[in-house]
Amino acid sequence: MPTLFHQPLDVASRFVRLVMGEYGVEAELEVEKVWLRRHDFLVLNPAATVPVLQLDEAVLVGPTPLVSFLAEAREDGGAPLLPRDPADRAEVRRLIDWALLILEADVSAVLVLEKALKRQIPADQGGGAPDTQAMRIARDALGWHLSYLAHLLTGNDWLTGERLTQADLAFGAAISSLDYLGEIAWSDHPAMRDWYARLKSRPSFAPLLADRVTGVVPPSHYEDPDF
Repeated sequence: MPTLFHQPLDVASRFVRLVMGEYGVEAELEVEKVWLRRHDFLVLNPAATVPVLQLDEAVLVGPTPLVSFLAEAREDGGAPLLPRDPADRAEVRRLIDWALLILEADVSAVLVLEKALKRQIPADQGGGAPDTQAMRIARDALGWHLSYLAHLLTGNDWLTGERLTQADLAFGAAISSLDYLGEIAWSDHPAMRDWYARLKSRPSFAPLLADRVTGVVPPSHYEDPDF
């Protein structure tokens, strides 16, 4: 069976796990403490980043190559999670980049590091007390990103229209990590709450909602599809 090296709250890892779940691809999960820079892991990925999927015939590194491989290996080319129209497909990929690059840099990576990972990382490798100023800046940026997400959902069940796509899974991965950390004020975002409830109800989401991180307890609604 393939092995997926991941971090539980890492957005890219969560995105890949969701896509694998939707496509029915199984893998053994291996939590990789990338800051340890294990030799065997560096052989697979010298950049020491996750996610990494180890197959019998190949090693796939990073969310974009990995998800592209999963889609292209299918007879349907990844449909229906990827539209067939090239322009529509480009829009899905633009939103994936937004979730995995822009939202990640502004918000997700900062809050996951400060609230969760620093508890695990040795002080001489960047662990220790959280940086409250960095968290404040990230939280300020989060409001703007959530407003944009609400804009995308205006009149739609899903981010690009009436069908679930990889864009929803990418943003769902990001929102799920932030929700685990208690960073989403759901009462302020009813449309996003309804969208996320639909996502949380899908079987592909169940393994993510079962994850737990040492020292961080998620809100009581975290696993409840109905909040």
